[in-house]
Amino acid sequence: MTRFLVGRTSGMLGVLFVVCLFTFVVFFVLSPDPAVQVCGKNCTPERIDQIRLNLGLDRPFLEQFTTFLTGLFVGRTYGVGEGAVQCAAPCLGYSFQTSQPVTEMLMQRLPVSATLAIGAAVLWLLAGLIAGVLSAVHEGRFLDRFLAGLTLGGMSIPNYVLALVLQFVLVVVLGWLPFPQALPIGEDPVQWFLNFLMPWVVLAVGAAATYTRLTRANVIDTLQQNYVRTARAKGLRQDLVWRRHALRPALTPIATMFGMDFANLLGGALITETVFGLNGIGKLAADSITKNDQPVIMGVTLLAAFFVIVGNMVIDLLYSVIDPRVRISA
Repeated sequence: MTRFLVGRTSGMLGVLFVVCLFTFVVFFVLSPDPAVQVCGKNCTPERIDQIRLNLGLDRPFLEQFTTFLTGLFVGRTYGVGEGAVQCAAPCLGYSFQTSQPVTEMLMQRLPVSATLAIGAAVLWLLAGLIAGVLSAVHEGRFLDRFLAGLTLGGMSIPNYVLALVLQFVLVVVLGWLPFPQALPIGEDPVQWFLNFLMPWVVLAVGAAATYTRLTRANVIDTLQQNYVRTARAKGLRQDLVWRRHALRPALTPIATMFGMDFANLLGGALITETVFGLNGIGKLAADSITKNDQPVIMGVTLLAAFFVIVGNMVIDLLYSVIDPRVRISA
C-alpha cells in the first residue's frame, strides 16, 4: 500500500507539473502581453514597462515559471520597493479586472460548485444504478425498453435547454420553485434545498442516463461470467448472487467514470451555473473568458485539473473495496 501511495502521489505531482507548465505557456507566453491586458488600451509605454516589471515578465521564461511554481507553495512578491505586494500561498496571481487574489476568488465560489456537484452526483448515481439494475433484471421486457427510451431522451437533451424549460415551467408558470440562489444552508435548509433542486436535476439527468446504460451493460456482462454461474450452482440466494457476485464487479468502471464526472463538476458547471446565475467556479470561468482575465482563467484550469487528478487517485484506492478481485500491492 505504501509503495502504491508513493507511486500514485509521484505520478499525480508529475501530471500537475505538466499541467502547470502547459497553462503557464498558454496564458503568459503564447497569449498577448499580459501587461497590456492589465493596463488597457490607453496606456503609456512607461506604464506598461512598469507593470511588466511588477509582474516579473521582464525575466527569462525559466525564472518566471520557477517563481510561479514557488508561489504555489510558499507565496511570492509582486513588484519592488514600497509598492511591493505579498501574495500568500497558494498564489495564483491577481485578477486583471478586479485586482483580487485569484485564490480568494476561487475559494469564494467553490462552495456553490461543491454544493451543485455533491447534490447532482447523489441524484445521478442513485437514479443511474437503480435504473440500470432494473433494466438488467428485466432485460428485453417492457421496463427495460421503457428505461432505454428515457435514457436516450435524457442523453439527447442539452443542459441549457432543460434548464430553461424547467425554469419557465416550475418557476414562471407553476410557481412551485423559487429562482435559484446560492443561499447558506444554515439560514433556511428547506429554502436552500428548493433553490438548488433545479440545478441538481439539470446536471443529473444526462449523467443518470449514461450511468443507467453503463450499469445495465456491466451487470448483464457480469451475470454471464463463470463465477456467477458457479455461485448459482452452489445454491446461493439470488440476492447474494446479485449483490456480492454481480453488482460489485460491475461497479468498477462506473466508479472510474464517477470520479472523473464528479471532479469535473467540482471544477465548475459552466453552462448550468451561467443559466441559473449561480456564482460558482463555472460562472467565474465564463465571466473571466468574456473579459479575457488570464490569471483567473488559469486558476480555474489548474483547480479543475487538480480535482480530476486527485479524483482518479481516490478511485484507484477504492477499487479494492468495490471489487475484491482487485488488490493493491504493498
